[in-house]
Amino acid sequence: MTWLAAATTGATPGAAGQAIGYPTLFLLVFLGALVPVVPTGALVSSAAVVAFHQTAPLSLLFVFLTASAAAFLGDIALYWLGRRGMKSKNGSRWLEALRSRAPEERLSQAQGKLADHGVAVLVLSRLVPAGRIPVMLACLMAEWPLRRFIRGNLPACLAWAVTYQLIGILGGSLFKEPWQGVVAAIALTVAISAAPTVWKRVRS
Repeated sequence: MTWLAAATTGATPGAAGQAIGYPTLFLLVFLGALVPVVPTGALVSSAAVVAFHQTAPLSLLFVFLTASAAAFLGDIALYWLGRRGMKSKNGSRWLEALRSRAPEERLSQAQGKLADHGVAVLVLSRLVPAGRIPVMLACLMAEWPLRRFIRGNLPACLAWAVTYQLIGILGGSLFKEPWQGVVAAIALTVAISAAPTVWKRVRS
């Protein structure tokens, strides 16, 4: 990936590198929304670190637009596939994948919060580690139409992109070398993702 390569070498990617980097970032974030195993938050933070060290004034804006658009379209595609699975007698592999990543306890909590607070829960779900899939599944089970999901998902993706970009900017501002900022940003995003699991084990 151009962003990571530039961060590792300490070089600033030129116009050709950016032309490759933005589509690559879009593709990886889009796939990460469809298949929730790609660390999309770390990707956005890493891209923001490299953009922070560039001289081009619009680099950070392009990272934000690319990441938020990819996350939004990926979520819409996954929700659409989930709705198809809900209407099918035999379900679908996408719906099964969603259910496998939403434990009954978390799904029940998401359903209750969604019933009480509506769209606000959908917006917050992208900012909570492992919160997106249970809430999306709760929306499917509540039979939200695609249009309603889109209205709630748009601000959710914008807030998500801003949050992880700010993490990248923080990492980039603390270190002179881009690769150091990338390492710091990745470490912070991993720590944020692992925090709920660690807290649950500590309480147990």
